[in-house]
Amino acid sequence: MGFPKILFIITENNNCPLYEYNDIFELSGIAIPLKDADKNSVITTTIITHPQGKRNCNILDGDLSKLIITYERSDKIPVCMMSCSGCTGSIKLEYTKQNSLASQNPSTLSDELGSMMHLLSTFPFFKNIDDRNLNKVVSFFKIRKYQVGDIVIRKGDPGGKLYIIVAGSVNVLNDAGIIISLLDKGEVFGEMSLICNDAITATIQVKEPATILDIDQPNFHKILDIYPDIQLYFSRIMAERLNRSNAIRAEDLSSGITGDLKEIPPEALFQTLNMNNKTGILTISNLKEGTARFSFRQGALIKAKYKNYEGDMAFYEILKEKTGRFRFKPGIAKEDYNTPEIGFFMKLLMEGMQRIDEDKGPETN
Repeated sequence: MGFPKILFIITENNNCPLYEYNDIFELSGIAIPLKDADKNSVITTTIITHPQGKRNCNILDGDLSKLIITYERSDKIPVCMMSCSGCTGSIKLEYTKQNSLASQNPSTLSDELGSMMHLLSTFPFFKNIDDRNLNKVVSFFKIRKYQVGDIVIRKGDPGGKLYIIVAGSVNVLNDAGIIISLLDKGEVFGEMSLICNDAITATIQVKEPATILDIDQPNFHKILDIYPDIQLYFSRIMAERLNRSNAIRAEDLSSGITGDLKEIPPEALFQTLNMNNKTGILTISNLKEGTARFSFRQGALIKAKYKNYEGDMAFYEILKEKTGRFRFKPGIAKEDYNTPEIGFFMKLLMEGMQRIDEDKGPETN
C-alpha cells in the first residue's frame, strides 16, 4: 500500500555542490501498519531515488519528504516548485511527467547510443568526425527520453548545455507560450547559452516523443580541444542565428561599417566577422582605457591589441566592454596575409566568456 511514484526535476541550479540542472528525483512511499494499534493506523515511509551516481543530501531529502505529507492530505500530486533549504548552493525542483529513473538506466542508454552511431554520423554536428573517433565524441554526451508536453528547457533557466535531437521533434515557445518554430531530428538548441553563459532565451517543449542528447560546458570544452571541425560547425551555426536576428547584415560589411557596442555587443560583432570570412581591421574607440584594434583575415583573428595586452588576452579584455564605438574597414597590410591566427575563434570566444563568468563570481542574495 502506498502511492504512485512522483518525479521532480531540477529546473534551476545555483552552485549546488551535488546535483545539476535536469537531474531527476523519484519519490515513492509505502504505508506500514503500526503494531499494537488500530488496523487503520499506518505510517508512511518515504523512498527517494536519487540521480544515477549522485550521493544523498540529507537536507534535500528532508525537504522532499515533506511532499509526501502534501500528497497524503490532498491526494493530489503537488504541481509546484520547491527550493532546497540546504547549504550555500540552492536548487529548484518542479514536478515532471518525464520518464522514470528506471528508464534512464545508464547501461541501457549506452547500448542505445551504440545502436544509433550510423544515424548520428549523418547529423551536421558529427558528420565531419571519422568513424574511429565518433564513439569517443558521443561518449561525452548524455541521452535522455522525453514525452509529449515535457519541458526540456525553460526560458530564464540557467544555460550551460547543448542539445541535439536524435528522434522526435520539439516546439520553440515565446513568452506567451506561442509556438514560434519547430526543431526536428538532427537540429541543435541551447548553443547560445552554452557559449555565452546566458540564461535560456526560449522555452523548448516536446511535440513528439523525443530522444535528445545533451552535453555540458566542461565536456564540450574537451571535444572542442580535440576536434577542431566541431569548432567550425559551432561557429557557423551561432553566427547564422545572429545574422537572422539582424545583429549585422552581411552585405553591410562589404564597404565597412560603424556602430555602437550598446546595440551590438562585442561577441556578436566578432562572430559575424568570423562567420562571413571578412578580411579587414576592426577599431573600437571611446573605451574607458583607450582604443582597441583587431585584424581579421578571411574571418580568422590574426592581430589583437587593447590596453597593455596583445593577442588572446586583448580579445578576452574587449569582450568585457559594454560601451564604445566600432568601425570595420576592409583590407589588411600585405605582410599580414602570412600572419598566423591567434587561435580557433570559437575556442577563444568560449574561453573569453567563461573568464567573464568567473570574474562575476557567485551571485549573492
